[in-house]
Amino acid sequence: MRHEEWTERYLEHLRVERRLSELTARNYRHDLKKLSAFCAAHGITHWPQFDAHHARALIAAQHRAGLGARSLQRLLSTLRGFFDFLLREGVVNANPARSVQAPKARRNLPEVLDIDQMNYLLDAAAADPLAIRDLALMELLYSSGLRLSEVIGIDCHDIDLDQQLARIAGKGNKTRIVPVGSRAGEALRRWLAHRATLA
Repeated sequence: MRHEEWTERYLEHLRVERRLSELTARNYRHDLKKLSAFCAAHGITHWPQFDAHHARALIAAQHRAGLGARSLQRLLSTLRGFFDFLLREGVVNANPARSVQAPKARRNLPEVLDIDQMNYLLDAAAADPLAIRDLALMELLYSSGLRLSEVIGIDCHDIDLDQQLARIAGKGNKTRIVPVGSRAGEALRRWLAHRATLA
């Protein structure tokens, strides 16, 4: 069976058995065209001829051509899936893409507000109940150094405004006690006074 016939069979497998969206299937087709072009350029006529050295060379060539880290990771994922399919069909004896590493995508650090920007944000006038709630949440985030997911999980009984403490369920359901700043406490008291009108 020709290269194109196996790639078409794989795409059909993705559509029917994996029920991938049309956009995802199009991305797979795009990646498989790169694989076929590489094989044609290197005289690879049968899939068992394609080995780990070729997989690394393909990824390196695409990297030199300017393909970004995320696209290279997707290409490698496509190769792994395709050769797993060929392995299952008995066409190859091993998956040559399994031992290949794609370059890691750069993780950009989030931009943070400086003190002046944060003060400007927290000094905003809050008149309606939702604005009062939002200000209380921002004050709590800022004063206690909490993650958004942690703030969302807080119940009223988790906060002791008299002691200025909050009980937080963090990652792995580990509970910890954090301080609540005086401004955050005031903002929370103001919000709790309005909460009943919305709850």
